[in-house]
Amino acid sequence: MALSINTHNQLLDLSSPKVMAIVNVTPDSFYTTWGNWSIDTLLQHVQDALDQGADILDIGACSTRPNHTPISANEEWTRLAPALQAIRSHFPNAILSVDTFRADIAEQAVTLGADMINDVYGGDNDSRIWEIAATYHVPYVLTFAQEPQEYILSHMLDFFQSRLDQLHSMNIADVMIDPGFGFAKTEEQNYAILQHLALLTQLHAPILAGISRKSMLYKPLGVTPSDVLPATVAANTLALERGANILRVHDVTAAKQAIAIYSLTHKQE
Repeated sequence: MALSINTHNQLLDLSSPKVMAIVNVTPDSFYTTWGNWSIDTLLQHVQDALDQGADILDIGACSTRPNHTPISANEEWTRLAPALQAIRSHFPNAILSVDTFRADIAEQAVTLGADMINDVYGGDNDSRIWEIAATYHVPYVLTFAQEPQEYILSHMLDFFQSRLDQLHSMNIADVMIDPGFGFAKTEEQNYAILQHLALLTQLHAPILAGISRKSMLYKPLGVTPSDVLPATVAANTLALERGANILRVHDVTAAKQAIAIYSLTHKQE
């Protein structure tokens, strides 16, 4: 079945995998951060990502890395608003995603020009965020980030099926599913999900894989996030082989090259 997502700007065809570029406007993200940089530098980063072939820009102003320091909604918006406004103004045709778990932030972001909502907590932190997606008719990324379960794969499938039913009943047609690598999971569970990612294809929803430079890669290797671009490419390639439609990454060129090689081996499919 051909998959796509319908944003305010365009229909994004997912018959070939796409790249979501990470744009963090936080001072404490685990890898790249733009929180202390100028708007001009941020815009150059965005321009570079688009030139490299990014299909979606995912803009986040509240870190969700392990052991992060929580911030208020007001602080999140203070960081996010000028960045989002500048990016939308300079790149009117870009597809912009807002990475937030707060309904009020999501609503303000959508009214300011965001095209979709990427909710790392799947509605568990603020269930009203679903109402925002429904009211403004924007795509929604549903993330599996519940506490570790013994039977992680069956629990994940049940979670997604139940939440998809709820979201579709609210007339939210465009829902992407993200297994939430690195969120509330053990290392073993992360790799079990990656190994069996193809199970999610039975749900007939676009699959977003966000593995880029995460601890599930650098901790087993005994290195730092800066050292695991090769491991990120390997993990992303495995995700593509198992049905991922969107790769959420820090390194756009590497992801585009991985998709290009993957596509060359799947021309007849």
